[in-house]
Amino acid sequence: MKTLAALASVLVATATAAAAAPAKAPARPLVGTYDAATVTKLCDEGIARARAGIAKMEARKGGAGFFDEWNRIQIEIEDVLNPIYLVGNVHPDKAVRDAADPCLAKYTTLSTELFQSEKLFARAKAVNAVTAHQKKLRKDLIEGFEDTGVALPPDKRKRAKEIFDRLEELRQAFDKSVRDDPTRVVMAPAEMEGLPEAYVKAQKKNAEGSYVLGLDYPAYVPFLTNAKSEEARKRYWIAKQNEGGEANLARMDEIFLLRKELASLYDLPSFAAYSLRRKMVEKPETVTKFLGDVKSAVTALEKKEVEELRAEKAKETGTPLAQTSFHRWDLFYFQERLRKARYSIDQEQLRRYFPTDKAIDFTLKLSETLYGVKFVERKVPVWHPDVRYFDVTDARTGAFVSGFYLDLFPREGKYNHAAAFPIRGVSTLARRTPLSALVTNFNRTGLDHNEMETLLHEFGHVLHGVLSRTDYNSHAGTSTPRDFVEAPSQMFEEWVRREQPLSLFAKVCPDCPRLGKDDISRLEAARRYGQGIRYARQWLYAAFDMELSTNPQPALAVWKRMEGDTPLGHVEGTKFPASFSHIASGYAAGYYGYMWSEVLALDMLSQFSRNMLDPEVGRRYRDTILAQGGQVEPADMVRKFLGREPSSEAFFKEITGQR
Repeated sequence: MKTLAALASVLVATATAAAAAPAKAPARPLVGTYDAATVTKLCDEGIARARAGIAKMEARKGGAGFFDEWNRIQIEIEDVLNPIYLVGNVHPDKAVRDAADPCLAKYTTLSTELFQSEKLFARAKAVNAVTAHQKKLRKDLIEGFEDTGVALPPDKRKRAKEIFDRLEELRQAFDKSVRDDPTRVVMAPAEMEGLPEAYVKAQKKNAEGSYVLGLDYPAYVPFLTNAKSEEARKRYWIAKQNEGGEANLARMDEIFLLRKELASLYDLPSFAAYSLRRKMVEKPETVTKFLGDVKSAVTALEKKEVEELRAEKAKETGTPLAQTSFHRWDLFYFQERLRKARYSIDQEQLRRYFPTDKAIDFTLKLSETLYGVKFVERKVPVWHPDVRYFDVTDARTGAFVSGFYLDLFPREGKYNHAAAFPIRGVSTLARRTPLSALVTNFNRTGLDHNEMETLLHEFGHVLHGVLSRTDYNSHAGTSTPRDFVEAPSQMFEEWVRREQPLSLFAKVCPDCPRLGKDDISRLEAARRYGQGIRYARQWLYAAFDMELSTNPQPALAVWKRMEGDTPLGHVEGTKFPASFSHIASGYAAGYYGYMWSEVLALDMLSQFSRNMLDPEVGRRYRDTILAQGGQVEPADMVRKFLGREPSSEAFFKEITGQR
């Protein structure tokens, strides 16, 4: 199901793909070439076509043919909306990025109108669902119509539409303020002490010879991890915590108040109740209990780890432990020092083991081995010279399956995190092939182990899209509940932590240094260290989201109170909620889903315990999980793959560093 709000925040499809290509056709659907005028033209033409198509659907009576008509209109909408969403996040021309925003707002309005159509709602209820996938689609559509207000009284329905439109405006403004934040942090040459030579050489300088650092992760994380100057780390950390700016705090406050009002239109007590009734957990009480269990598991461990890091700082600074203060800007630095001392693991040194181009080759080789596909790089028109494109073909038959783009390196104005953008959703009934884009901000030279995990995680989302084989476009790829969608990606991270799959690296890079069994064991021990701090932070993000989704209050005040209750407290003058884009958009009342998904991810991993490269298990996983997208309930998919009920045992071992 793609509700209106989801359509505006979910991503991408091709402008040239109005007619779906047959699976065996050599022609590949691609993202077109855009300038600002093209974005506006394609958007307006697409809106007009969609409205005409919707009117034809409304003119018909009864359920006959409704599923196919719905599939066609969703494809038509996706083919315009999704590529524009993508270029709005990655295009090097600011004018193109700026032109995308009003288009997304128009499609939000269109989506609300579509799902508030009483005539289409009546047809959806009247349709005769024969297959299991049709029954799932009918259920999802009826819920989507109801969630958008079609069954509300006219005055409430009108207000719901106004809320959806305003939420999209706020989301766009929020994301833009983060994406285009102009903040730069200037560091004197002496403040670069401790940074790797390659990092220092890669940074820009101003006329005075000082280094000018942006808020992108390839600049920020290595600095916080390696810079010896505490004052410099503090200055950079505070700048990052203020990313997005003061205006985003007001936007977030309005967002949560509007969500609360939306829920009240349905006589529901909170936005959490409104949202969670469509997710795996079904009700807020389930999330509350889950988060309580997480907090109980990690609280003591977090305190123990903070004290260990404080002792490490006292040792380095030569101050008595009782007089040593430990701060948030110290975390990365002293965690890295402790890992080096305790496990002889240096993340920066690991970059030579994972040259970026070879890390990509490894990821592709691993996926080919497990899932019975081949990836073939092709030269196609792209939005930036760094971007690469690959065909996905069936390893046995050579048939074209799908395609994806890689946009890996940071640049001005680009989306500054890591994400998979679904450009085009599959529909086997329409003989439509999928297309995705992986967008990251990696170091060009090499990846540390954390970045390798990120690469596999996000490519797991790409695989979920391009290997999807759903009947209907509305169920394509990652169109699953938010509290399941991360599971396939989280599971895939494990393949860069084990000796057997890492042995594949030698096949793509015979000259690269290799991690031996002892190296991998120490690397895994180092990764497990700090789980208390890590998952306590995840708990905080999820609990903060649930607090605002249950009882909206000024976001910064809530954050100060909740972060202030943690061992490291809150730092006055910082405003992290201003950059917390997840809960300003798709993960609202859903951030807990990262951990909920991980429960399922680590449990599904058990099926690969005998052989991490077993193509038979890989094929079964592809067919049972990845191919099914949203056309099967997640709990049913997981039970079928496991052959039993899911267990949280592995997850709770993981978050306490015992797995």
